[in-house]
Amino acid sequence: MDTKTLLDTLEHETGPSPDWSVLWLHGLGADGNDFMPIVPELVRPDWPAVRFVFPHAPVRPVTINNGVPMRAWYDIRDFDLANRADAGGVEESVGQVEALIAREEARGVPASKVVLAGFSQGGAVTLAAGLRRSTPLAGLVALSTYLPLAPDVLQALPATTGSQARTQPVFMAHGTHDPVVPLQAGRMGAEMLRSLGFAVEWHEYPMAHQVCGEQIGHLAAWLGRVLKG
Repeated sequence: MDTKTLLDTLEHETGPSPDWSVLWLHGLGADGNDFMPIVPELVRPDWPAVRFVFPHAPVRPVTINNGVPMRAWYDIRDFDLANRADAGGVEESVGQVEALIAREEARGVPASKVVLAGFSQGGAVTLAAGLRRSTPLAGLVALSTYLPLAPDVLQALPATTGSQARTQPVFMAHGTHDPVVPLQAGRMGAEMLRSLGFAVEWHEYPMAHQVCGEQIGHLAAWLGRVLKG
């Protein structure tokens, strides 16, 4: 995959000449349309203008789905979380995300005013990309997800990003009845990030692999604080 080629995206600007951007990565088998409806529920009247960018992941065969091609940020080779993420695919998607961040910078929004968000597989890429940042983003949002390639994180973070990545605030949320990504996997990821020095806001909700209204409210409050920072 050519990470220099920008992914196709959908966009929604809440006002003219936005100074902030939110890049939102969808889950496995979905596309950029998946979270566009959340914008009216999420945005608050006192926020500055924000550009929401919803990229479409590339289409690729997914092993656990019998090799059927679908939009995916990386191949899922195993149901076991320790072996689930295809490392090469994760790296390719991180490169694609970095290209989108660079485009926002070219459009006048510095990395320090870009929030990277993702759900499920998109959340895993969000965390992988955030941990590799030498210039911190405004924040990371990881919903119903896990920290991919976790055994490598403790060694990779100091070598790749020094202390700057740790300044990125993180919002994580998970359903207590999630049958796709176990709650404990999300908890472990949050605990590992905290052990690395990240400020993590963690929420649990009585839901499955989804998003709920209470969660949107908590995320809106967290984003409001980030946008005023």
